[in-house]
Amino acid sequence: MPAAGQHFAYISCGTWSLAGMELPAPVLSAASREANFTNEAGIDGTVRFLRNVTGLWLLQECVRHWDAQSPDAQSLEALLAAAAGVPPLRYVIDADDPVFLPPGDMPARIAAWLTARGLPAPSGRAQVVRCVLDSLALAYRRALLAAQELSGRHADVVYIVGGGSRNELLCQLTADATGLVVIAGPAGATALGNVLVQARALGAAPGTLEGMRALIRARAELRTYRPAGDGGSWLAASRRIGRG
Repeated sequence: MPAAGQHFAYISCGTWSLAGMELPAPVLSAASREANFTNEAGIDGTVRFLRNVTGLWLLQECVRHWDAQSPDAQSLEALLAAAAGVPPLRYVIDADDPVFLPPGDMPARIAAWLTARGLPAPSGRAQVVRCVLDSLALAYRRALLAAQELSGRHADVVYIVGGGSRNELLCQLTADATGLVVIAGPAGATALGNVLVQARALGAAPGTLEGMRALIRARAELRTYRPAGDGGSWLAASRRIGRG
């Protein structure tokens, strides 16, 4: 991560996501266990306090289903552009519901989840994509709020790394949902971290974690997204699906 300072949260966003904070010590409370958070050993004695969150799997399965239906289906870029024009938070699901884990007809599964709860369901592909991205941003919001509450630390910024950092709409929605500035990139954070740690062992990279992160900030292409809109609407959306 190209992080600076100590008060930051992160989302490693790909097919699946990891959302949490970097801490100096583990959080071993019963509440953190019940919230499905884990404490993973990190570099230089740090602790990755995180929980798994559904990621772009939902979108990937929707696109796979549509492509199988029609070879001339819209490209992902076209779908994202159309989704950006759909009113926000009209359709939201609990992205962490296990019903969405298996492969299959994800658009139908999303519609069924909403209909079963008496909620409106999306009727077009752009609406389905917007539903998925709004719902992912809500899931990230829940995870990061919980991480801050359970750890007793606050975050001033969210770093999004991995392939999802290229999804500009998702990054902006995450900033809106969390009320925090989002810094997105690099997409290849896992590979870069691996290379830097090995290079450090050979004396070919900065010797400190701060130095390695500064190198990434100086060289990687990063994008900044600032929160916009009414934060209360995201809380209302969470409550609408029973996750407020």
